[in-house]
Amino acid sequence: MKIIATVAAMMIATVASADGHLPDLDGREIVVVTENAYPPLQFIDGEGNAVGWEYDAMAEIAERLNATVVYENISWDAMIPAVSEGQFDLGMTGITIREDRAEIVDFSDKYMTSEMVMMVRGDEDRFDDAAGFAANDDLLMAAQPGTTPFYVGVYDVLDGDEANPRIKLMETFGATVQALRAGDVDLVLTDGTAGNGYVEASDGGLKIIGNKLGTEDFGFIFPKGSDLVAPINAAIADMTADGTIDALNTKWFLEYKLGE
Repeated sequence: MKIIATVAAMMIATVASADGHLPDLDGREIVVVTENAYPPLQFIDGEGNAVGWEYDAMAEIAERLNATVVYENISWDAMIPAVSEGQFDLGMTGITIREDRAEIVDFSDKYMTSEMVMMVRGDEDRFDDAAGFAANDDLLMAAQPGTTPFYVGVYDVLDGDEANPRIKLMETFGATVQALRAGDVDLVLTDGTAGNGYVEASDGGLKIIGNKLGTEDFGFIFPKGSDLVAPINAAIADMTADGTIDALNTKWFLEYKLGE
């Protein structure tokens, strides 16, 4: 994998852009890795195109910073280690900003705050909150190992045992949703943004129940010490100030219907 690590590239982040308030990366190539399995942040649409909130945001960031983006794909469980090792310049897939992860990668400033919710089948009537789920040993949940939904499921819903057999581990978030719809499991935890997108596209097949289980901030990840953190933070702040972030939220969480 091509790694951008020249002295010249490290210096250009400090050069002011033409309008004087954002860095100019002088066409620098940024290799971005994602999973394409977390709608509406990033996913493959019905025509086979990689789309989503994060793709639109990254295109806007690249334009403002005068950079070129090249995309690669990787599984969730390999993403953070690969970025940490410098195989890619930036990772994006709705990654929760956590202290343990910040020990091996650098995070951007948050670009979104979301709340953890409980997603179940549309006809679920055996439980309506976390306590009800936990009380019934016959009920199962699905999660990707190492994700925020996994840890919330272990410590906030169940008994704190990361090897609890009631948690069925799966490689992708999409696989957890498929297992839920098929009746193989009874609960999937997700942030509210992705959950609402799946529910909206399910034609009644899925619903959100219970109270929110906390909030999480999303950020992009970089190899430790990356010189891209400061310019991308500047672009995020600029997009927040001028309403671009709000416009993306409206497009992907209010207007866009997944699957259409």
